[in-house]
Amino acid sequence: MSEAISPATMVVWGGFVLAFIFGAVANKTNFCTMGAISDVVNMGHWGRMRMWLLTIAVAMTGANLLYYFGLIDLSKSVYQRPLLPWLSMLFGGFLFGVGMTIAAGCTNKNLVRLGGGSVRSLVVLVFLAISAYMTLKGLFGQWRASYLDPVAIDLSAFGLATQGLPQILTKLSGLTEKTALLATVVVVGLGLLVFVFRDKRFRGNLSQVIGSTVLGLLIVAAWYLTGNIGHGENPDTLETVYFATNTRTLESLSFVAPTAFSLELLMLWTDKSMRVTFGIATVIGVVLGSFAYAVGTRQFRWEGFASLEDLRTQLVGAVLMGFGGVTAIGCTVGQGLSGVSTLALGSFIALAGIISGAVTTMKWQQR
Repeated sequence: MSEAISPATMVVWGGFVLAFIFGAVANKTNFCTMGAISDVVNMGHWGRMRMWLLTIAVAMTGANLLYYFGLIDLSKSVYQRPLLPWLSMLFGGFLFGVGMTIAAGCTNKNLVRLGGGSVRSLVVLVFLAISAYMTLKGLFGQWRASYLDPVAIDLSAFGLATQGLPQILTKLSGLTEKTALLATVVVVGLGLLVFVFRDKRFRGNLSQVIGSTVLGLLIVAAWYLTGNIGHGENPDTLETVYFATNTRTLESLSFVAPTAFSLELLMLWTDKSMRVTFGIATVIGVVLGSFAYAVGTRQFRWEGFASLEDLRTQLVGAVLMGFGGVTAIGCTVGQGLSGVSTLALGSFIALAGIISGAVTTMKWQQR
């Protein structure tokens, strides 16, 4: 009789499968936050932006319905902590936006491109991982901890246990938490859906509609995987824990810090304390999912740097993304999709920083 599969194993392999699908769908639909912003700024075209907003609406609605019915506890996620380091999120997001623009793609886009044969993206990801690791535990981390993170607002001083918008609404209006949660999801989610589907051309593009819906559902599935299936009693300590996540709580898709942890695992492979986590599995999954789609559709092509100047620009962008992504506690997926899906105030601040950094850089490039 075979032994039951451990929760940690289910979380790791489940994360790999979800990310594999994410990589394949992102490749097929050309899903890219930087590209969506660029389309709007440079061409006034909102197609990919509507796709991104639909993904947010689906992720937000699904994640909070899971929370509403008690299947997961989003208040335990890193995005919902009552301490709001607004400067780190805004400044880190801004630098990430600058970096992804001059590197012509965010972390997720570079993982997708790597699966499609881009050696350039491999170099970008290595330098991004080094920068992110330095921001987590090295020199950059000292700067972050000394000058940025201390500038924060402790929301617990205002009687708030989390930084979620529903909790803030409850405090201001006197509504019950569940009513405030539903009200926030309806207002924000419905507003996004109305904007997204008011465009007839987007409504007729089934590839973008279905693709963005699937991507949003993958964010929701990741929350359920780590927050429900991966939540249980540790047989060694008898404590209730979240298995196989780097943050030791529930997680959804995010790629900057997991890229750094992936590099750490490769460098310390013989260290028996090192384990493949949910985040590391998702990094691998996106690359292989994109690779499978590229090979299956005969779109796999080797790609390198166009010039030495291109190399220098890409490396600067990679370093900025590594530092900015960790400082802002997430990237265009980590904060822009997963974080925003929790309705955390800090996630909206980080997302505003990312967008403003990208737009500012694009305007500068136009000049």
